[in-house]
Amino acid sequence: MLVNNAGLLRAGGIETIDLDAWNAMLQVNLTGYMLCAQAFGRAMLARGSGAIVHVASIAARHPQTHSGAYSASKAAVAMLARQLAAEWGPRGIRSNTVCPGMIRTPLSESFYADGDIEARRSAMTASRRIGRPDDIANVVAFLASPRAGYVNGAELVVDGGLDAMLMDLVPRPGYEAGAK
Repeated sequence: MLVNNAGLLRAGGIETIDLDAWNAMLQVNLTGYMLCAQAFGRAMLARGSGAIVHVASIAARHPQTHSGAYSASKAAVAMLARQLAAEWGPRGIRSNTVCPGMIRTPLSESFYADGDIEARRSAMTASRRIGRPDDIANVVAFLASPRAGYVNGAELVVDGGLDAMLMDLVPRPGYEAGAK
């Protein structure tokens, strides 16, 4: 089993990001995943079984202004996972992607120092809370396990229902966006 989980984010829109920052994000967020998949995949292929779980981001599915390279690199991770499923699935290897939403970790702690921001972010999800690392770990453990033996090439969004609520955030006549 391999769990690919790394991420580098350098703020900047496509218009302004410099090539060094772009390449650094692709190197960590995509090339590193491919190199790990190659190295571990060879042993899995020789064995005829294995599971690879790639941790991407909700940004793989939804562009984020000022994070263009990050979003593009995480979308490429999801495609890498599907590519590996297509190439290695017939040889016994499963490859899937987890796309976490807003997860409270030591690296994101500063996002939640302001209680108002945390409340506003929580209100954007159907679960009305920010995710925890164990929310992601449980899904990764499932995908890596034999219980997910028929899951291959899938992209599982673990975001507390943020994706499901997106249209509720769009203002419409006669409706207050984000209303309960």
